[in-house]
Order: sequence, then C-alpha cells, then structure tokens
Amino acid sequence: MSRDPSATKASLLAAARVEFAAHGAAGARVDRIAERAGVSKERIYGYFGSKDKLFDAVLDEVVEEVMEFVGAPGKDIAAYVRRVHDFHQQQPDLVRLLVWEGMQGGGSCPNRRSRVEHYVRKNQAMAEALGLETAEDAAPFLFMFMAICSWSVVVPQVARLVLGEGIDTEDGRDRLRKHIGDFAEGGVSHVREQQSRV
Repeated sequence: MSRDPSATKASLLAAARVEFAAHGAAGARVDRIAERAGVSKERIYGYFGSKDKLFDAVLDEVVEEVMEFVGAPGKDIAAYVRRVHDFHQQQPDLVRLLVWEGMQGGGSCPNRRSRVEHYVRKNQAMAEALGLETAEDAAPFLFMFMAICSWSVVVPQVARLVLGEGIDTEDGRDRLRKHIGDFAEGGVSHVREQQSRV
C-alpha cells in the first residue's frame, strides 16, 4: 500500500525540523531524518531535491507558524512583543534554525522571496502601529523586539547567570515576559510622543 504523499511530506518536514534544530543544515544527516520519518532517503530528494532545500522548507514552515501564532504588530505593542516572546519560549526551533543558518552561512541569508515578503509585511505593520512614515523607519524596532524576545532561547545559560536560576521557574519566566513587554511599551510610548510633536 502506498503512503499518502502529503502525509509523507509532513513527516519528513517534522523529522527534519528536529534534526536541523539540533545539528544545523551542515551537521544534519539525511539518513537520520529518513529514519525518524519512516521513509527512504530517496523520498527526501524526490520531494525536496536536496538537504539545503529541505532546510529552507522547514524554515518556511516555522515562519508561517509564527505568523499564525503571533499575527501582525498592532497598536498594543506590549501584547505583540509578549506573543513573540511566548512563541519563542514554546517553540524554540525557529531561533535555533536561524542561529544555525547564520553560523553556517557566514551571516548571509538566502534572498528567498517568501522570507523577504514576510519581513516586508511585518515592517509595514510595525510602521502603522508606531505611526511612522515608512517601513524602513520601523525596521529597527521590529529587529530589536525580535532580539529581546529570542535572546534567552539563544543563550539560556547567560539568562541564568544574569537573571538567576529562578528564570527557569514559571514565576521567573512570567516576570521576564512582563518586563520585555513593559520595556517595549516604554520605547514605543517615547516614539509616539516624539511623533506627536512633529
């Protein structure tokens, strides 16, 4: 009995996500992905063409999940930033995949249309939320919010050193989440105040 192609593809993406998050594109093994998915290695090449294209497909899938979970920035920036923080805490794979991509690609990102369009839309939404004239003006805010929301996932050991072992408790995580949102709202309030004077 042949396996449903869409189910096979979904199994491969799920297995690849685990493998790539743990080892990056360079360190990932196609045979481990195939074994975890319960298919032959040939299926990976048949569906995706190469290991690098499979990595791209996994990243695209996770970015779509972010949009579904987080949505676009709105007037309540603190709530938006807290949603970003929650996503990274609950689904650390995206941060890990991006870190691997940066380390193994020398810091350059493939100019893939889907990712470019994703961030163009986010920058435009951020500009509207902040009352800024252009998406370019809003981009540093989006980047900064992404950074503060993901840093504790990138270097959890530093989070423990700076914030104490309590950061691993529910109370510690809640306090960090609140602080990140408050910090974002404070910065945004300052920007809005400046905009009102113009």
